[in-house]
Amino acid sequence: MRPTVETLIKQAYTAFNNRDIDAVLMLMTPDVHWPNGWEGGYVEGHDDVRAYWTRQWKELDPYVQPISIHQREDEKIVVNVRQQVKDKHGKPLFNGMVKHIYTIESGLIKSMEIEY
Repeated sequence: MRPTVETLIKQAYTAFNNRDIDAVLMLMTPDVHWPNGWEGGYVEGHDDVRAYWTRQWKELDPYVQPISIHQREDEKIVVNVRQQVKDKHGKPLFNGMVKHIYTIESGLIKSMEIEY
């Protein structure tokens, strides 16, 4: 049985914050379209997401906390998150609210967009 959308989203953030790439990828379609919020552009598919996060986590320490989750009329899922990013020495680089906009397909994350 597939998790509810809210459960899916919460599981994804928990796994991301725990740096459990495999657990997050299990919640995504194989051809996931994912924003590269650090370097710019997008990455496509599990291998590219894994490579992107591996590079990112060597330089940055991001933490994202979902504050609210709701579905828009166009079926996209909007997650308001508090995002905290520190460098590897603990220096704060960003602390604020952003919106993550998800497309869900067959109970898995198909894509995500970031709105600042």
